[in-house]
Amino acid sequence: MRLGAIGVVVLVHQDLSRSAQAIRHWSQAGCAMVVHVDRAVTSSAHERFLRDLSDLPKVKFCARQRCEWGTWGLVAASQFACEMMLANFADPQHIYLASGSCLPIRPVQDLISYLEANSATNFIESTTVSDVPWSIGGLHKERFQLRFPFAWKSQRWLFDLSVRLQRALGLKRRLPQGITPHLGSQWWCLTRNTVSAILNDPKRPIYERYFRRVWIPDESYFQTLVRHHSTQIESRSLTLAKFDVQGKPHVFYDDHLEILGQSGCFVARKLWAGADKLYTAFPMASDTTRDSTGRSSDALNHLFAESAARGSKGRVGLYMQSRFPHQDPHAPLTAAKYTVLEGFFDLFHDFQAWLSQTTDNKQAQIHGHLFAHEAAVFAGQKTTIRGGLSNSATLRDNNPTAFLTNLIWNTCGQHQCFQFGPHDVQKIGKILPQDSNAQIFIITGAWLVPLSQSIESLAEIHAKALRLHAAESKHLALLRAPWVKAKVHIWPLSQIIANPKLRLHEILKTIEPNAKYPTTVPEINLDPIAFPAFVRALENQGMHRGLAGNLNSVKRMIAGPEIP
Repeated sequence: MRLGAIGVVVLVHQDLSRSAQAIRHWSQAGCAMVVHVDRAVTSSAHERFLRDLSDLPKVKFCARQRCEWGTWGLVAASQFACEMMLANFADPQHIYLASGSCLPIRPVQDLISYLEANSATNFIESTTVSDVPWSIGGLHKERFQLRFPFAWKSQRWLFDLSVRLQRALGLKRRLPQGITPHLGSQWWCLTRNTVSAILNDPKRPIYERYFRRVWIPDESYFQTLVRHHSTQIESRSLTLAKFDVQGKPHVFYDDHLEILGQSGCFVARKLWAGADKLYTAFPMASDTTRDSTGRSSDALNHLFAESAARGSKGRVGLYMQSRFPHQDPHAPLTAAKYTVLEGFFDLFHDFQAWLSQTTDNKQAQIHGHLFAHEAAVFAGQKTTIRGGLSNSATLRDNNPTAFLTNLIWNTCGQHQCFQFGPHDVQKIGKILPQDSNAQIFIITGAWLVPLSQSIESLAEIHAKALRLHAAESKHLALLRAPWVKAKVHIWPLSQIIANPKLRLHEILKTIEPNAKYPTTVPEINLDPIAFPAFVRALENQGMHRGLAGNLNSVKRMIAGPEIP
């Protein structure tokens, strides 16, 4: 291996200590180095950076440019650095453009050997505009047809106004004669002859005048002009750089150590400055079993394709500030199945305790009325549960759907079961029928049971019964709609009283598929003589008949194990 066989141009703009660490790796491998430091870096930080690298004689620093994303400054910085490389170092036969957040993954000697074996090849992603599927932001061919005098990040309002005006007026630029626009990654590795030809092209002022007003010229200037000065081009970057669906670069963290080590790539970008494990582990020792071409593995490409898909579609039931995907109309609203019980807490004495004892508390959580007006009644009377979910009614009612989806997501692995009824805040009642993960069991008219034990006057009880009946009727109408996705079971009160074990076994099976037939059931919380009389009295006051079913058909209403 001949030292200095490649020259490395590094563009630095932040995290200077990590950039210095990467530069040392390059330099210690014998590479000639030219570093450009963004003019936005403060003078004190710049001077400290120069001192940190002052012991490296083959590291030069070029004139500084302001390098704002999407503007000409990035191209100008690359040009200045390449000119200094050509003028100061005679050995490098390839020039590798990297950023301060790039880090060699494999030994730099592997890269040098590969480039020496391909001494006349230019490695640069260079694709015609019509063949590029990844440009994002609504500007595809227009990036070459319109003028972009304003920076997208710092002058967004002016940028958008300028684009709208040019579109409205039908303004279009003329391409310099003889060029066909190409796009590709900013990070390339070109031969010395090709870089020299581009920088010394007689038409360079013409090309620069045009590309200065192209949007994101660092992805098109060298990518276009390389086609004029070389025919030996391999249209790919030797730097591993992945992007999400918004066009933002993926950042590698410590937990990416294994996949980067197995990637086979020479260089990776963009590494988080706090990824101590990555900066300690790389560059790795030489391994002759790795792909000598430095191409990323199929497994890695598949992983990032899956990541991009997940970033756009999200995971079923997961909603958060950074990922709030469009809801798939065919997908469940929540992340896992859960059970909603309506009327059981009214009919059965201490039903929550019985259900908790009957089920495995490691597999299920039995909550009370999660949508009660006063507060959410979590299992164990907790005020906060996993995921930082508060029992505050104010927070819950601000977005009841988010409350439900967060509850199910953060408790994945435990089946969630809660009570709901006409006494509760009814907003979530419109959402439950739309969720295919919801398993809803309703005892119609069960709200009559606590009313039958009230000491209020019959007129007052009748007024309450009308309100509760109206709420239940609206809820049942939603659950019986043809578009309902939830699994719904609606039973009249009389049917449950007649055979509670059978119905409770159905509920238990939704919580634990292998649940056994219950040997006991909780005590039924009503007087078998007084309750039918109470219901008839309300019906005689004008309440709708049949809410609780045919109570006269119930011969015996005996609690627990004595029910056949």
